[in-house]
Amino acid sequence: MLNRREFLLSTLATPLVISSTQSQAQTATQGKMLLAMHQNTSSAAGFRGSLEGWARAGIEYVELNAGLLDGFLESDTLSGARTLLDDLGQTPICAAVTLPDLWIPGPQREASLESWRMRCDQFATLGLDKIYSPSITFREVTTEDFDATPAAIREVAEIASEYNLNCMIEFLRNSRHLATLSSALRMTRAADHSNIRPMIDFFHFWAGLSKLEDLDLLDQGELLHCHFQDLLDAPRELTDNSYRVIPGDGIAPLNAIITKLAEKGYNGALSVELFRQELVNGDPFEVATEIKRKSEAVMNNAQVL
Repeated sequence: MLNRREFLLSTLATPLVISSTQSQAQTATQGKMLLAMHQNTSSAAGFRGSLEGWARAGIEYVELNAGLLDGFLESDTLSGARTLLDDLGQTPICAAVTLPDLWIPGPQREASLESWRMRCDQFATLGLDKIYSPSITFREVTTEDFDATPAAIREVAEIASEYNLNCMIEFLRNSRHLATLSSALRMTRAADHSNIRPMIDFFHFWAGLSKLEDLDLLDQGELLHCHFQDLLDAPRELTDNSYRVIPGDGIAPLNAIITKLAEKGYNGALSVELFRQELVNGDPFEVATEIKRKSEAVMNNAQVL
């Protein structure tokens, strides 16, 4: 019988991709969620260093960063990345790609679409079934741009579908384009493509213009992925990424948000994404140990672990 490593390597030529529904059914029971960590949280340690430190802390589910993967590939291969993940007993649950003008017509869109296709190929080869990019543009946005957004989203989703990937837009609280859950939902639904789904970042949701009751807009089982963090007690106008803190260390209504997501049928990952320098530059094992302890306490309190 093939072990997991041998099986993954044997399928390298044909990416191991299963639907999000199948993946969640295998890893989470109804009403439960998975704790994961986003590589941004330990980015200073690099692709290998972050994963190795987290594995020692017992982190099984990981979210990969395209930039860190590039650093790994300078001296290794995609096959090596898959072997590393398997040897560490870790399952990659999502991939992060930052590409401007991906979801909207703009001067950087052609280059971003080319990069998107390359990233879809890479991460599908690594066995993932979910990929996202934030809503970033560096120009003014008009109502005509919003009218053109569904078609832009469909084009991106169609590329993802060629690699059996579901894709998501991360709405950003300060985005010039999509800054709220309600706007992101309107656009993804208008795109009307089976491979585009909504996601939520707790920081962008709670520190931005979205409201708690906006979670009622989600259809049952519609949400595909979550970034998980808490928020320092400060005026929202002053907050930036440094105000993100470990779940349980802030004032965001985490229990209320998680409970509502569970009611909406979400049983995927809560992926901890933080940018505070003491965490990003800290020892990945120590950082992950603290995050795991505090995050699991929050998840236990919400009865989703």
